[in-house]
Amino acid sequence: MKLKQLDVADVVEITPARHGDDRGYFSETFRDDWFRANVADMTFVQENQSLSRAVGVVRGLHFQSQPAAQGKLVRCVAGAIFDVAVDIRRGSPTFGKWVAATLTADEGNQLWVPVGFLHGFCTLAPDTIVSYKVTSYYDRSSDKGVAWNDPDIGVAWPELADPETLSPKDRQQPSLRELPAYFDFAAAEN
Repeated sequence: MKLKQLDVADVVEITPARHGDDRGYFSETFRDDWFRANVADMTFVQENQSLSRAVGVVRGLHFQSQPAAQGKLVRCVAGAIFDVAVDIRRGSPTFGKWVAATLTADEGNQLWVPVGFLHGFCTLAPDTIVSYKVTSYYDRSSDKGVAWNDPDIGVAWPELADPETLSPKDRQQPSLRELPAYFDFAAAEN
């Protein structure tokens, strides 16, 4: 597996090795001991999958607050996405900064989005399937978000991002300025 540190602290892109021949390929997409030694000492408790039929579907920006805060290991099993993580840990040197990676089924790359980060994506291909492991169970009362197009964050979404595809929940998300301080960088470092 290859590990690539991105411009926002603690968010990394992982590309598992593929062993191929004329039949196709084999890839070990996750290995607990490698992940703990090289990325984060986390336990995954749930795996989720979503299908987005159209190009330009926007999902996010989401997170879960404590006590059910989630780290996410995201991969695209069909199609492609523009995958985004935003640091919302108050006091972090990268607070409010975003980073993105294009995740594709063809490449098999993944994005680690730690606790204390928003996560969202835009589909770049039809019938895109996204799968992600999480470190806490889904908890409706902890389910939070920020407006996908918050100008203070300034994500440079692909031109094909279609606001008409937003869920009713995502159409009503607050701005980062309106968001209470759910995560403290100094507390996370201790």
